[in-house]
Amino acid sequence: MITVSIVSHGHGCMVDQLVQQLEHFPEIGQIILTRNIPESSKLSCGAKLDIIDNRSPAGFGANHNAAFKYCRNAFFCVVNPDISFIHNPFPALTSCLAENDADLAVPLVLDSDGKVDDSIRRYPTPFSLLVKGFGWSDGSYSVTLGQKPFVPEWAAGMFMLFRRPCFYDLGGFDEKFFLYYEDVDICIRMRKSEQTIVVCPSAAVVHDACRASHHHWRYLRWHFISMVRYFCKHLGRLPKTKFDG
Repeated sequence: MITVSIVSHGHGCMVDQLVQQLEHFPEIGQIILTRNIPESSKLSCGAKLDIIDNRSPAGFGANHNAAFKYCRNAFFCVVNPDISFIHNPFPALTSCLAENDADLAVPLVLDSDGKVDDSIRRYPTPFSLLVKGFGWSDGSYSVTLGQKPFVPEWAAGMFMLFRRPCFYDLGGFDEKFFLYYEDVDICIRMRKSEQTIVVCPSAAVVHDACRASHHHWRYLRWHFISMVRYFCKHLGRLPKTKFDG
């Protein structure tokens, strides 16, 4: 069974719809919804749903780490509140974990137009960010629906299905990343501890991305601070890539 962790930042009916979808999937045994700021919602605790109301807002990693303390299942899945489903991705993801002896599985992420998003990438470096800034390459893998599973360098944190012991052994997300780059960091730490990440292109979810850092100075500031922390922590110490897709 799977425990799903969702953090809402005033997402309201979007979260209500996500929870309703998840409750119908037989693989889901527990949903932990963290409301990071006060908000009205029709949801209430039930057989599958637990709700945490924060007294003050916490970061991405801190919220999911706090939710993990209540995880009572073999798998722990981090899901953004702006995710929705075309079909149930969990049978394919759990099979992919078993068949590839992996510790973390991610689906393909589609945008609202059905195009594959840039959620699976190579490690950010100063050079790669410079190249991206000129519009030449964003470091993402070229992936199509239905292709064979493969091991990437890192995957974005809007949907990550961990084996519970893996997340526990890693100590969860590094909470010093308030927002952004915590997903890159945890994937790097997984590789360094010889744990395996697998992309499962037979599973897909839809992400209604806001790209807040492109529009609001506060998110842009968090993005920049996290990027600096990432480079200070990992630049020159990135693990070798054993094989790519």
